[in-house]
Amino acid sequence: MQSLDWDDIRVFLAVARDGRLQAAGRTLGLDHSTVARRMTGLEAAMGARLIDRSPRGVLLTHAGELLREHAERIEFEMISASAEVGDDVGTVAGSVRLATPEAFGTYLVAPNVHRLHARHPTIELELAPESRSVSLSRREADIAIGLTRPPRGRVIARRLINYRLGLYAAADYLDRHPTIEGLDAVKAHPLVWYIDELIDIPELRYFDQIVHDAPTVFRSSSIAAQQAAVANGLGLGVLHVFAAEQDPRLRRVLPEVEVTRSYWLLMHADQQRLPRIRAVVEFLDDLIRINQQRF
Repeated sequence: MQSLDWDDIRVFLAVARDGRLQAAGRTLGLDHSTVARRMTGLEAAMGARLIDRSPRGVLLTHAGELLREHAERIEFEMISASAEVGDDVGTVAGSVRLATPEAFGTYLVAPNVHRLHARHPTIELELAPESRSVSLSRREADIAIGLTRPPRGRVIARRLINYRLGLYAAADYLDRHPTIEGLDAVKAHPLVWYIDELIDIPELRYFDQIVHDAPTVFRSSSIAAQQAAVANGLGLGVLHVFAAEQDPRLRRVLPEVEVTRSYWLLMHADQQRLPRIRAVVEFLDDLIRINQQRF
């Protein structure tokens, strides 16, 4: 077997994670032909076929799966070495991708990211606030805020905090309508909700727990868009209490009606000791502590 090139290993990992040569090329800033050539060279060096190609993408062969395990350990050691050398000279630097549910990222992280920057100005935080699941094993994020504990995998998980959801409407909307005295009365009002087909996380399916079979007038995959529509008088919506209570335009409807969910801090076991990862985790813990009353 020929000696291996780290650059070829990087290309292989990108192909394994993205599932397509073109997608891996975009991730690495390389063209498709370069990715294909690197993969061919790596397979020649290994003396084994690593991927099976098809119109739907690529799949790892058995040899490819074995190499991936070693390649990810090599990647981790390279990242660790770089981070520890930087930490040794007193600098915690690098980019950290943080994936969160939209409300957590939009209403908690983004307004407070200046605190992280003041403490560690050489860390670049990449925030991905989305209503979909991410894969830490595929390195789609370095740290994730999830709504449940992963059932398996080499992931470190701990509960951050519980949060509540309740019914809200704009104050001026409520002033223009009769008092809502029960859930049956809610069905007479326009309701705002997610697009069901675009909900990727089961824990976001809490609509029927509050207003079963109620008609909707506006749907969005963005909770921020939902809150904006409700705050501007469209109708009623199920919103995050920690976010809605900060908007003076909104008023709680039927406070006894409530759903509770949990935020979980998730990170890959191989990365938990990296200084840049530890710095962002400390920032998140401080963020929860400072804003605990909002929950």
